[in-house]
Amino acid sequence: MTVKVDFPATHFHSGAAVDGVALLTLDRPEALNALDVQTMQELVEGLERLDSDADCRCVVITGAGDRAFAAGADIKEMAEATPVTLGIANSFARWERIRSVRVPIIAAVRGFALGGGCELAMACDMIIASDDAVFGQPEIKIGVMPGAGGTQRLTRALGKAKAMEMILTGSNLSAREAEARGLVTRVVAREETLSAALALAGEIAALPPLAVRAAKEAVNRAYELSLEAGLEFERRNFFLLFASDDQKEGMRAFIEKRRPEWKGR
Repeated sequence: MTVKVDFPATHFHSGAAVDGVALLTLDRPEALNALDVQTMQELVEGLERLDSDADCRCVVITGAGDRAFAAGADIKEMAEATPVTLGIANSFARWERIRSVRVPIIAAVRGFALGGGCELAMACDMIIASDDAVFGQPEIKIGVMPGAGGTQRLTRALGKAKAMEMILTGSNLSAREAEARGLVTRVVAREETLSAALALAGEIAALPPLAVRAAKEAVNRAYELSLEAGLEFERRNFFLLFASDDQKEGMRAFIEKRRPEWKGR
């Protein structure tokens, strides 16, 4: 197995389970957690299993070891590929399956997040980065270009000029600059990275799951739709939540000045 699944997630420092939170660990430290076909397949299957589990309300993805979140695709595996073999394998379809996961996903990034590793972090909904994390799309240096969303997500996060520089030169971005430019949610000390990601996941998991999923979907659509279409989509999801038990419970609890009990329905 190249991906370890812990559910419920266990806080590495205290050993305490985090309610509603799952932890997926890319477990190829000897290869800097490079994303070969097996790892990507296990990752996607793990995410989809957790997404269908009503008890799972948030997922954290991290990399094993202390050097990398993921240092890109497995180049040895790709070196002899052709357009035909790439098309037949259809490996990039797995990335679309990640995009369809409904529960929020947080990347806990320590060390290198390069190439496919950077693309995986950007495919998550939030990124908690260590202060020594490094982000980059160095594919140009081996004769290709990003192929799993790097040109699209990096441009949306950083703007055209900076994304163009990084992709055309293969230069990297420090954690602090990534935070300043909006690529990263929060930068923390290296030893606090996973703890901070699990804490954020726990905070989200404690909130009404239907509303969380609807809000995630609406924010993601903001990238893809015009403002008018995005507002219409947001309003539709807002209205639909008024058919949920959680909406009734949340508003009644507010009026009655008590803690709500979310049912996820």
